[in-house]
Amino acid sequence: MKLMADSTCDLSQEIVEQYDISIIPLTVTIDGKDYKDREDLRTDEFFKRIETSKEPASTGAPSPSLYQHYFKEAVDAGYKEILVICMSSGTSASYQSGELGKQQFLDENPDTDVEIHVVDSKCMSHGSGWLVFKSAQMIEKGALFEEVVNYVEAYKLKVKHYLSVDDLNHLIRSGRISGASAIIGKLLNIKPIMTMKQGKGAVVAKERGRNRVLKYYVEQFNKRNDITQTNFVIIGYTTDIQVAEDLKTKIQHETPFEGDIFLMQMGVAVATHVGPGGLSMFYMEK
Repeated sequence: MKLMADSTCDLSQEIVEQYDISIIPLTVTIDGKDYKDREDLRTDEFFKRIETSKEPASTGAPSPSLYQHYFKEAVDAGYKEILVICMSSGTSASYQSGELGKQQFLDENPDTDVEIHVVDSKCMSHGSGWLVFKSAQMIEKGALFEEVVNYVEAYKLKVKHYLSVDDLNHLIRSGRISGASAIIGKLLNIKPIMTMKQGKGAVVAKERGRNRVLKYYVEQFNKRNDITQTNFVIIGYTTDIQVAEDLKTKIQHETPFEGDIFLMQMGVAVATHVGPGGLSMFYMEK
């Protein structure tokens, strides 16, 4: 069984290599030049480049032909089952491209017995990454293709997302918050906290200052965490690993959770819209 994801899953390279996950890159465009997410450009370098860029960076979904290339590569390597987990169709065309790439591959190989399942995760960043990682763990333990597919489709709307940002300008460009709200937020040091609702981002809280953001994350985790499904938590960050470390420490000391907590930097495609100072948290909710 071959596991694939688009690059917005934001999983660490260590996990990608450990479980042999194929990552299909999005394109990031800076001043008219295209870069492959994770391959040509990393997050820290990206933020240095946009300091002097003439216009905001933009992102583009993988093409159907690129998906088709990855499917062919997997089949040539002997795989008979392919599971692809994509970012939410509510925020990108990645899932649609994956489905088109699948259909193109099947049209060109009408006699193939290969199974391909493309998932619209309804998640973003480490949210889809959480599902990819969980799938990898299930595969490692011997789960069948159908079992993994059914799990992902059944639980994808239960992956809890939280994201807070320091630079509200990136959310304005993404259309997630109004310019007026951003000005007020900056004056009062108010940080919006977003989650995913039916595959799209939505502001669920506004907290004043970083400490209150961390407190909110921990309080919500204690209320919402599904202890039967959450065997690991992912904490994401764009530029400040220390605040991610602070959140990890609070979870360890202020919650009963005893599973693994992974700190992972958001990739360029996601960081383009989040901006510096982003902090996220992902787990399975009740």
